Amino acid sequence: MSTDIQKQLEILGDGIVDLITPEEFENALRRSTKEKRPLRIKYGADPSAADLHLGHTVVLRKLKQFQDLGHLVVFLIGDFTARIGDPSQRSETRPMLSEQEVLRNAKTYETQVFKILDRGKTEVRYNSEWLGKMTPADFLNLTAQYTVARILERDDFQKRYRGNKPIALIEFLYPLLQGYDSVVLKSDVEIGGTDQKFNLLVGRELQRVWNQTPQIVMTLPLLEGTDGTLKMSKSYNNYIAIQDFPQEMFGKVMSIPDFLIERYFRYVSGMSPKEYQLVISELLEKNPRDAKAKLAEQIVSLYHGPKEAEDARQEFDRIFRDKGLPDEIPVVSLSRKFLDLPSLLMEAGLVTSKNEARRLIMHGGVKVDGQKVTDSAFRVELNRSILIQCGKRKFAKVEYHV
Repeated sequence: MSTDIQKQLEILGDGIVDLITPEEFENALRRSTKEKRPLRIKYGADPSAADLHLGHTVVLRKLKQFQDLGHLVVFLIGDFTARIGDPSQRSETRPMLSEQEVLRNAKTYETQVFKILDRGKTEVRYNSEWLGKMTPADFLNLTAQYTVARILERDDFQKRYRGNKPIALIEFLYPLLQGYDSVVLKSDVEIGGTDQKFNLLVGRELQRVWNQTPQIVMTLPLLEGTDGTLKMSKSYNNYIAIQDFPQEMFGKVMSIPDFLIERYFRYVSGMSPKEYQLVISELLEKNPRDAKAKLAEQIVSLYHGPKEAEDARQEFDRIFRDKGLPDEIPVVSLSRKFLDLPSLLMEAGLVTSKNEARRLIMHGGVKVDGQKVTDSAFRVELNRSILIQCGKRKFAKVEYHV
């Protein structure tokens, strides 16, 4: 084995869960080197929400490694498949998104991925380019290439079928459409989270049907969210968006359980194994808080810069360690002088609903001028500027304005 191939296998194999198959991957790298042709590495993301989060970056950082080794990333925005919704790890049918919602979310994706990927080594595609043009006959031909028995092998579908939970026919189409994307793009390798393994394998099968060399399948672990239990997802409200403000991002990282510190260092810090292992050996056992603060500062620095990361750390210390307040607190002017507290929180933009406000108040998560308020019927008179703290990280100065 040449040193070049050996090095690529070592770098690209670090941290992965599945590689189907190792022999095919090594052969593909050899062909790429011999023919001086970069491999086409496919990664698809459905714009079902506007924000990419740290969970997405686990795969994006592996894609960047491919790019650094001279390969081409095909970043596929699933604007067509997003309207169906990926049934992976779902216990019920997803609600269908409108075309307008999907396109609005898709616009943000290109900007966000280039915080990590090299634009010059990335081909951006939308699967509506071909899926949106398919005729009924095309769809019938595609469905003829796979059996219901194979689709039902999927764990998600098996559980729902045995539990007498409905499975929409459109959900059966999802893995076929995602697999057909691989045929159109002629991908050599497709990467995804472990929850995508079934979909990626369907792509291999369909490429065989279309007389293409089957893509290599590579999966990476799903990153747990800030709750430490469920995978990071906007649906579970346990996510850290890469577009979060520096202070918010820092605070969210500091909220993860200690047992996730090493995992986050490995998969989302952007540090080399040598770098993060040094931090872990020096800090983690002695002082988990300092290790977590180093992690938070590193992650904020990746997306906002070193100065913003340092400022976020200092502000976090002032609020949480020194019991101070942030340097900059937004001022909100309201046109009503008397409000109940849930209405005030909602109009100040600190919560998204009155129900959320009532839950926070009931659990002691709201302070008015530094005093905890647990009565959701509490009324506020805006005869002066009032400091509101909502949760641990949200502050606002609220005042009356005619």
